[in-house]
Amino acid sequence: MPRLPVLRDFPVHQIRRYLEPGPIVLVSSAYRKERNIMTMGWHTVMEFAPSLLGCVIAAGNHSFGLIRKSRECVINLPTVALIDQVVGIGNCSGTEGDKFERFGLTALPAELVGAPLIGECHASFECRLYDGRLIDKYNYFIFEVVKAHVARTPKNPKTVHYKGDGEFMVAGGLISRRAKFRDLQ
Repeated sequence: MPRLPVLRDFPVHQIRRYLEPGPIVLVSSAYRKERNIMTMGWHTVMEFAPSLLGCVIAAGNHSFGLIRKSRECVINLPTVALIDQVVGIGNCSGTEGDKFERFGLTALPAELVGAPLIGECHASFECRLYDGRLIDKYNYFIFEVVKAHVARTPKNPKTVHYKGDGEFMVAGGLISRRAKFRDLQ
């Protein structure tokens, strides 16, 4: 049994350093002849079937308008190999130019949505707006993943998770307890 940790007071405005729910993603969007990429650190799986994802996109973000008008996007999963692009994309605006060109990323056509896939990413999930009732109040979008593309290798990609204050954690290891839980059934 692990020992009890010694706890200390912690600033509540920094709890995201411990509670970020998933890996950093790059959200690509397009409306008419304009396209963009944004870095997103907060998203959550809401349902398995249909496959629903929820996320907050700030109204001041250039992608907000493109996604709201088109009602679709692609959520792309980068690996640690793209960390510099992830940080760069997150620290500039799409109003300053095409981020695909600026960061040397390949825009690939999606099958079911108008937004492009990012070729260098390990996975790309084509999304359509499923429920927009919380957008006006909270900037909260609920998307349905309508098509998923995932690289065959590596099986456990090294994804990056934002801790705040310019720091990231890298995931990619695997701990399995399948046999243990099978024995309990």
